[in-house]
Amino acid sequence: MLSGPPNPKLYTFYVGTLNILVIFLIPFTKLGSYNATGLMWAMLTAIVSILGLYTMFSALEKFEVSRVMSTIGALQPILILIFVGIFWGFEAVTSMNFVAFIMLFVGSVAISVKKRLALTIHYLVLTMSSSIMFSLAYVFSKFVFLNQTFLPGLVLISVSTFLLALTLLTDKRLRNQIFAKKQPMDRKTGTIFLFSQSAGGTANILQSLAIYLAPVSSLAVINALRGVQYVFLFIITLCCSFFFPQILKEDISKEIIIQKMASILLIVLGLAILVIY
Repeated sequence: MLSGPPNPKLYTFYVGTLNILVIFLIPFTKLGSYNATGLMWAMLTAIVSILGLYTMFSALEKFEVSRVMSTIGALQPILILIFVGIFWGFEAVTSMNFVAFIMLFVGSVAISVKKRLALTIHYLVLTMSSSIMFSLAYVFSKFVFLNQTFLPGLVLISVSTFLLALTLLTDKRLRNQIFAKKQPMDRKTGTIFLFSQSAGGTANILQSLAIYLAPVSSLAVINALRGVQYVFLFIITLCCSFFFPQILKEDISKEIIIQKMASILLIVLGLAILVIY
């Protein structure tokens, strides 16, 4: 959809500002249902979310989408569990939890391995940074929902993210890119854009609702349940590389397919163990 070389700051701006669509939920909330503590945690959530988006898009600019998204997502359950322990006290970690964490970590690293070590280090720095930011956003949003009911909390987080994304306009080069004259979007591209953003927005609302409903001790498990997306992501990118290489082309060989499938299997098994035990 977005032609030309990826621009992490531009993508972050667009994704962040789309949060303004939450204004349609404001009529369903009461003014008295908002409080300063919820607003403070919402602002912190927005900050780490924007940083997570920027580092994620920076990784996507340089590395394959299936590797990047799988690694970022697989590391989050571990990081969330650590942050939950820091903020609310550490829970006893069973032997099966430890086995699950080892599988997640090994699978995350294995899916990112490349022949050039320098690229691998850069890759791990970007993906780890993004995972940390998104994990903090997960935990901070729980603080929001501990101080707010669901809809007011969601509104505070989304509006804060929108306002923070607007600060990116202080970059003159970014302003020129955003407001430069562009060709009008054709109907097909517009339909794809609306569908993808609607799917993403629905996923975000459902994830927020899960965070709101779940006890603190289950935050890592809820995040881990998203692990099935890695399988679909790999299949979709594989199909696109074969049938639509002009849209999405990844480095594919027999060895790489085996490596990714084995890595994803480790990740899925680790997530399954984490959820079951």
